Amino acid sequence: MLKIKRAIISVSNKKGVADFAKELSSMGIEILSTGGTAKALREADITVKDVSEYTGFPEMLDGRVKTLHPRIHGGLLSRRDNPKDMEEINKHGIDTIGMVVVNLYPFEETISKPGVSLAEAIENIDIGGPAMLRSASKNFQDVAAIIDPLDYKKIINEMKSRNGDLSYNTRLELAKKVFRHTSIYDKLIADYLTKITEETLNER
Repeated sequence: MLKIKRAIISVSNKKGVADFAKELSSMGIEILSTGGTAKALREADITVKDVSEYTGFPEMLDGRVKTLHPRIHGGLLSRRDNPKDMEEINKHGIDTIGMVVVNLYPFEETISKPGVSLAEAIENIDIGGPAMLRSASKNFQDVAAIIDPLDYKKIINEMKSRNGDLSYNTRLELAKKVFRHTSIYDKLIADYLTKITEETLNER
């Protein structure tokens, strides 16, 4: 019986993601996805369920709200060995999600462009991606959080050797990578907003 039954894939950098998703699908793992990622996977003949279909709630606010939903975060944060958690998600029709594959909006690349506007920079601050990664990483004993496309191959190799599962140590290492990455991402945003504030004050 597969440990990981369901994965959510929503990536800005789509390099290698179709091949990775194809391997997951071949293991019988259901794939949930959003927007451009779902389109790219379907074009690669991979069966995908839209997150909006899964949650029963449409994407809104020009895509600002897609995955911020109890069916997503309940599925990620529920502790599989906690009877109360499992009772609660079953009561609300929430399925467990065993893997998150996310890389974030390219904030650093965006603010590096000459003449980039504040509005464009703001729209490249990822919210749903870090939220899912943090939920998955907090619950790393049950959920694998994958942020780096360079990890795809070794993850598939390990899953094939473990009947669709990943070891505790691998999940822990993935979680550590996530928290290191999101801390850098948040610092970039904070530094950018600080710079903007200072520039605005200097112009007065």
